[in-house]
Amino acid sequence: MALSSLEMEALQLSLQVALLAIGVSLPIGIAMAWVLVRKTFPGRILLDSIVHLPLIVPPVVVGYLLLVIMGRRGLIGAWLWETFQISIAFSWQGAAAAAGVMAFPLLVRSIRQELEAVDRKLEQAACTLGARPFVVFVTVTLPLIVPGILTGTILAFARCLGEFGATITFVSNIPGETRTLPLALYTAVQSPGGEGAALRLMMISLALALGALITSEYLTRRTRK
Repeated sequence: MALSSLEMEALQLSLQVALLAIGVSLPIGIAMAWVLVRKTFPGRILLDSIVHLPLIVPPVVVGYLLLVIMGRRGLIGAWLWETFQISIAFSWQGAAAAAGVMAFPLLVRSIRQELEAVDRKLEQAACTLGARPFVVFVTVTLPLIVPGILTGTILAFARCLGEFGATITFVSNIPGETRTLPLALYTAVQSPGGEGAALRLMMISLALALGALITSEYLTRRTRK
């Protein structure tokens, strides 16, 4: 089916938001998973809990917290605005931040599970041959956790595409700026006579989510082989 201009706009914005969110979250997620698996320090359990908190609390809570921190009058947002004239709230970059925060636990969890399964003897063997820790990670550990990285990336990408609560709380529902597919669907449902548009947007969202899950499973199996 041919997409209307509004549907295409929402789809392109959703993909743009998801790609930025994953691009920023992926290196941080790999580092966080490594810290949680390989390091022991006071507060590790607390850090682990904070990382996974977006899976438990309502998305609206996350969105409001982002608004308090990153809003133009927020703890960090006020400094960004006064110093660099940068405002993340009520922008598509803010939508990416909200989606990234909500998807981050899925990314870390997938990478962490793969990292826990790595045989430490392989890393120790590389160290005895004189390889530095960073070289060991890049040449030994990283290739072994690629399936987890792929799975986490695709699942987090799909989660970003479906993010609603934190997005609408942090960046509102601005046409052409923050109205992603879920927000466009919400708008259609709230509009008189918008059932047809809502149905089409629902089908697009389901197709994207299903495609992401199938791709994740295919790439994971192929990588493991």
